[in-house]
Amino acid sequence: MERRKVDILCVQETRWKGTKAHSIGSGFKLFYYGVDSKRNGVGVVLNKEFVRNVLEVERVSDRVMSLKLEIEGVMLNVVCGYAPQVGCELEEKERFWSELDEVMESIPMSERVVIGADFNGHVGEGNRGDEEVMGKFGVKERNLEGQMVVDFAKRMDMAVVNTYFQKREEHRVTYKSGGRRTQVDYILCRRGNLKEISDCKVVVGESVARQHRMVVCRMTLMVCKKKRSKIEIEKKTKWWKLKKEECCEEFRQKFQAGSGWSGSAAR
Repeated sequence: MERRKVDILCVQETRWKGTKAHSIGSGFKLFYYGVDSKRNGVGVVLNKEFVRNVLEVERVSDRVMSLKLEIEGVMLNVVCGYAPQVGCELEEKERFWSELDEVMESIPMSERVVIGADFNGHVGEGNRGDEEVMGKFGVKERNLEGQMVVDFAKRMDMAVVNTYFQKREEHRVTYKSGGRRTQVDYILCRRGNLKEISDCKVVVGESVARQHRMVVCRMTLMVCKKKRSKIEIEKKTKWWKLKKEECCEEFRQKFQAGSGWSGSAAR
């Protein structure tokens, strides 16, 4: 994260048991949740500049958690997900998507949402019929788990960010093992905020786990700064007017008379 200037990172398969937050060096802090030291576990790592912006941490399960941050008046929700693998029971998969749905439904539409997840599915290359939620630049063909990702994006009006940026396959493949080259890790955001993301790609040569590779996107939050109204500016008391004798005399008379002077004579 330090080398690639990454401020927020979602991690899966942490296999750390507990519901805590740990400083992990160089000012980075890991918020995590896990119930088994041998499987699953999710976490979000923040740069020290963003740790103080955390308003809320919601640990739903060892497959779903979220953080709410306030950055210059903008509410940003970071959701980390780890979907069950292809061979898992359908009930476990449905439980994961139900938990993710509940998290999304609890977030007001006015707030930003970024999901970083290992969805263990392939959304596939091309986007015919799904143009509203994804671009053309996936990898290979879609499978059932990938269709679940696309269906979720449609339900929640989200966009599968990875697929919108034309990259060489090396910068789209997120999982490599033996001869297998697939795309299972994705970043999602609200469709309306897609314009805030200027790039998204796989970073080659920065793998923590041997098979998985880090997906990075560059996002610039559009912050609306409030302008001071003319009324607020005009409310400033113009004390310099008291230098004029006639104004100073009026001020003195009204003050001595106790007529409830409020400062208007000096405006």
